[in-house]
Amino acid sequence: MLTLEKFEEASEMLAPVLLETKLIYSDYYSELTGGKVYFKPENMQLTGAYKIRGAYYKISQLPKDARKKGIISASAGNHAQGVALAAKLFKTKAVIVMPATTPLIKVNRTKNYGAEVILYGDVYDDACQYALQLAEEKGYTFIHPFNDEMIATGQGTIAMEIFKELPTVDIILAPIGGGGLASGVATLAKLLNPNITVIGVEPENAACMTASLKAGEVVTLPEVSTIADGTAVKTPGDVIFPYIQKYVDQVITVPDDDLVAAFLDMVENHKMIVENSGLLTVAALKQLDIRGKKVVSILSGGNMDVITMSSIVQLGLVQRDRIFTVSVLLPDKPGELVAVSKVIAELQGNVIRLEHNQFVSVNRNAAVELRITMEAFGTEHKNKILKALEEGGYRPILKVPKDIY
Repeated sequence: MLTLEKFEEASEMLAPVLLETKLIYSDYYSELTGGKVYFKPENMQLTGAYKIRGAYYKISQLPKDARKKGIISASAGNHAQGVALAAKLFKTKAVIVMPATTPLIKVNRTKNYGAEVILYGDVYDDACQYALQLAEEKGYTFIHPFNDEMIATGQGTIAMEIFKELPTVDIILAPIGGGGLASGVATLAKLLNPNITVIGVEPENAACMTASLKAGEVVTLPEVSTIADGTAVKTPGDVIFPYIQKYVDQVITVPDDDLVAAFLDMVENHKMIVENSGLLTVAALKQLDIRGKKVVSILSGGNMDVITMSSIVQLGLVQRDRIFTVSVLLPDKPGELVAVSKVIAELQGNVIRLEHNQFVSVNRNAAVELRITMEAFGTEHKNKILKALEEGGYRPILKVPKDIY
């Protein structure tokens, strides 16, 4: 059972192992929402995520003979690194099965902690099934990433630290994948203050907990599709599900587009890299009415590879009209390109790509297509440029930008 005594035991055991992740006050989100918003930056934790908490506590509770035989787990990355590091600290062999779609940075870091990594399946559920098979064949102890009370107890120590720093916190926002973090945090939070509100946040296209709560029992989604790979789970944990039902006040969902916007917000306003699953609670701030409330958003991790970051930044710039592409038709004769460029330059638009298509029409003298990708200061600036092109007789048509740089 998840008891106060067990949470206190886990907190004391983890104290010498963990890095301090003190609350960060967000001027930007506080002003935006009218509440007092704080971040719990577990993206700055050992292994770049909160998962070391549950993994270390779980392994510490195993009998010595079980640790001697070795452990195995399945994970999209963060739990993998937590288990690998914890196993290294206990001098225990660790085998981790990871989905083949796991970002390379998470795979390499897991290997660097000394674990054997096996890539299998497209999502966590596929990897988990294979890990369970190997555990039975090899005699390893399986360390579940979320469906385990000891794991949830370790993760829940985050709430202990939040209350020590901010005893008057009103709302805690926790990401939800399988439910291990949310169940642990919510249970301890309610034990410490029954009046606190705990809200779980999951991806819109991987909302297994929302579906399960609606059904009143654990259900499995037919498929999941989200950029929040750490919370791309089809089936929540049945062991921890009752704790979610009892202690989590509300579960909301966030679309992937909102995670893209949240990534840029965090980079621009807090100079922090937070992975997509960790951004769920940040994106949720814009959905909720938290005026006058003290709110803590748990940033669950920050393990994002550079290629993913590049894609997210580009998508974010397009979303905010900082980057856009237009197509214009113009006669194929000298001086036309200069004329178009002059219109854009006079409004301080910055051209970053030109594509000249001479085959849009049989009569090149009548029209060739020019696709222009440019930078703007935002929506208002973009609209001014479009209006100027229209007034110049170019009839701009918006297009979806290709790879920008």
